[in-house]
Amino acid sequence: MSGPVDSPAAALRLVTELGPAERAAAMALRQRVFVDEQGVPVELERDGRDGEARHAVLLTADGRALATGRLLVLGDTGKLQRIAVERGRRGEGLGRRVMAALEELARDAGCRRVRLSSQVEAMGFYERLGYVAEGETYLDAGILHRDMTRALR
Repeated sequence: MSGPVDSPAAALRLVTELGPAERAAAMALRQRVFVDEQGVPVELERDGRDGEARHAVLLTADGRALATGRLLVLGDTGKLQRIAVERGRRGEGLGRRVMAALEELARDAGCRRVRLSSQVEAMGFYERLGYVAEGETYLDAGILHRDMTRALR
């Protein structure tokens, strides 16, 4: 019989009902990833729609956000946006956990499918989660993107 596995990922807390501290942590992560790292203008990253969105954030024990994303419900379609993972923690499955939480929120809201605008370099991540690319690539905030969708069961 083996004891509990001591995994850093196991100590993380996934939150979908954000209070002020969790919201601030998610916004700080988005600032680090999109504005500081990728050069997205802050006025594009902060589009004023966070109040109407549903959010998921993966937090450390001390409240630092390591992964986050948001969902806008548009009829029977959920639009996933602002998916961000801390630069030094990518490849650990944190983004996958946030995506699963956002998809569950979409199902709970009655969505039959989800869509997102993927940065071209992140498309492989979304393809592994069952997303399918649609249409042509386009520039958004100076970064190549392509739309992707996935049906929800």
